[in-house]
Amino acid sequence: MSAVLLETAPAKINLTLQVLGRRADGYHELESLVAFADLADRLTLQPGENEGLEITGPFAGKSGIVADNLVLKALAAARERITGLKAGRFALEKIIPVAAGIGGGSADAAAALRLIARLNGISIEDLRLMSAALAVGADVPVCMSARSCVMRGVGEVLSEPLDLPPLPAILVNPGVALATRDVFTRLTLKPRERPSGNIPRGFDALIDYLKRNGNDLTSAASACAPAVEEVLDALQRLPAVKLARMSGSGATCFALFGSPGEAATAAQRLAAGKSWWVQETTLGSVRTTS
Repeated sequence: MSAVLLETAPAKINLTLQVLGRRADGYHELESLVAFADLADRLTLQPGENEGLEITGPFAGKSGIVADNLVLKALAAARERITGLKAGRFALEKIIPVAAGIGGGSADAAAALRLIARLNGISIEDLRLMSAALAVGADVPVCMSARSCVMRGVGEVLSEPLDLPPLPAILVNPGVALATRDVFTRLTLKPRERPSGNIPRGFDALIDYLKRNGNDLTSAASACAPAVEEVLDALQRLPAVKLARMSGSGATCFALFGSPGEAATAAQRLAAGKSWWVQETTLGSVRTTS
């Protein structure tokens, strides 16, 4: 029996998210500075003929119908583009909340494509594989390498990887699932230009840059789920917080701190008084392969 292959699927955090306009195809033109957390789902692949998917972990019960999972959709999309692919049985440990604005399903799909690439001796930069990634979802391409970068278009245009400083953080989700489509339905578009200037590499300069460039979906998400505003207010009142913001289309929000100790203290304080999902983490680029 072939050895089990393992990939982690890190949470994707939108440090900024600008909606630049609506395209002729109905999708929105975006620009987002993305980083990844050291918090991740775990996906394994046991090569063989017994194909399928098993889901465990704290958020397994909220992952929906197995047949509709993005892991299996990623396999199907890859097979449409690459003949003769070998696969097997996937096992997903679901650590990241579902429909939370931090790319959990997209990260899982990307991890599945990386596992398929490893099993079949294919580069993850293979254009057929990247086409499969985009077919599964707009956030899947950026999750393929899990490297900090700027994503543009609907998510398919990626900058070169960025060497951002480690960002001590906490992630908070109020237990509310938000559908991206619902948030965009509530969005009121305002004319705007692309963010100007290079992405700073120093911690303090990066925090200043983030303060000048926010998340255009926050108001729409708060209208769909008022708990988002409650979370942001709680984060902004934490001691030593540098920045508090919603990620993606919500409802997960994050706060940045100057040190891991400050982040840990803030996470403990917030978790003690709320029933929210609260996780201390560090944002940046992460290693995905075991």
